Amino acid sequence: MRLFLFVWGVSLLAGCAGPQPSVPPAAPPVASAPQPVAADEIPPVSCPAGTPLAEGAPTAAAPATAAGATPRPRGKLVPTRFSGIPQWQRSVEPASWTAFLESCTALGAQPAWTAVCSAAGQMPQHPDRAQLRHFFEAHFQPWLIENGDGSNTGLVTGYYEPLLQGSRVRTERFRYPLYAAPTDLLTVELGELFPELKGRRVRGRLEGNRVVPYFTRAEIDVDNPPLTGQELAWVDNPVDLFFLQIQGSGRIAFQDGGGMRVGYADQNGHPFRSIGRLLVQRGDLTLAQASLQGIKDWAAAHPDQLRALLDANPSYVFFRQLPDNLPGPIGALGVPLTAGASIAVDPRITPLGAPVFLDTTEPNSKVPLRRLVMAQDTGGAINGAVRADFFWGYGDGTERKAGAMKQAGRMWLLYPRGYTPPEPRL
Repeated sequence: MRLFLFVWGVSLLAGCAGPQPSVPPAAPPVASAPQPVAADEIPPVSCPAGTPLAEGAPTAAAPATAAGATPRPRGKLVPTRFSGIPQWQRSVEPASWTAFLESCTALGAQPAWTAVCSAAGQMPQHPDRAQLRHFFEAHFQPWLIENGDGSNTGLVTGYYEPLLQGSRVRTERFRYPLYAAPTDLLTVELGELFPELKGRRVRGRLEGNRVVPYFTRAEIDVDNPPLTGQELAWVDNPVDLFFLQIQGSGRIAFQDGGGMRVGYADQNGHPFRSIGRLLVQRGDLTLAQASLQGIKDWAAAHPDQLRALLDANPSYVFFRQLPDNLPGPIGALGVPLTAGASIAVDPRITPLGAPVFLDTTEPNSKVPLRRLVMAQDTGGAINGAVRADFFWGYGDGTERKAGAMKQAGRMWLLYPRGYTPPEPRL
């Protein structure tokens, strides 16, 4: 899967202010589709004037409710029409189809997806845009995704596949390790003990006959590390390594000309904390400066404070080596991600693998970015209904785009006709 933190996590995460999941089971078919609401008049995407993009609640935190009150759902799906999706006629890219076919390799055996994925197999090898648009219109019902408060605007960030310089062995230059998943890391599925906690899990380790929290970042990155012997590779920059953990996958170039592709293997179970938000709260950076590059610049100027800053995020990601011939890094759905056509979502609202129409703008711009993408990934900081992390891919310019992307956006879920999407989970 794509990490527990495959996001550009230093951004000030969430929508307009106001674990690695398994693929959700398909919902049973329904006799008739709900009556759509008119969406044709939905205005261009924007945040209300004066509304900041603010950090969302941590994954594990539930909304506060009065005793005996029913918690407000995290989101809602409202049936609508394709005519209400802005620029739908021009927004189905060939890359969207490539990503959709990858989704079918994971979803094709599920009842809701069998027919539509079978139909995809009957399409021409290189369908044109009109054929693609007709396919999705014929086989899918669009649903506008709303937040729990009824709003339909949220935050869209970006992530990418970074390249680091490294070595297979430790040297004076390459002394910062990437670890494989530790052999003593335990995952406890709480739903197996308490049915009401189905889908939730905790991670830890054994200490005698007790399960205790796993080591934090501050306990792992020490002079005498507890994970010695489980290194995959070594890199030369602790900040680049930190951001590799946030992205969840990347490539390492070795000095001998070889290399290694790595992807998410597991996570230590501790919550993600945004160091970008911390720097803003402390007054070290302004909100505008708290980009990926801005944080790197601050780290270069304050090497004596760097370790404490990184340790403020107790979450730690472990890696595994991936085959070199993959078309992209592996996401939470278990399929390769497609640059410009895969997103990370909160799977409690948006089913993994499903097509999503994303209406947002280019990084630091008002230029529309409207595209059919696939929900193929998750992230520890991707919380909320209208919330997406856009995968820019690998290569020149992707770090800059991902690091600068903090845009308002809206989302429409496309779900197979004749089936109702799973209810958003609290």
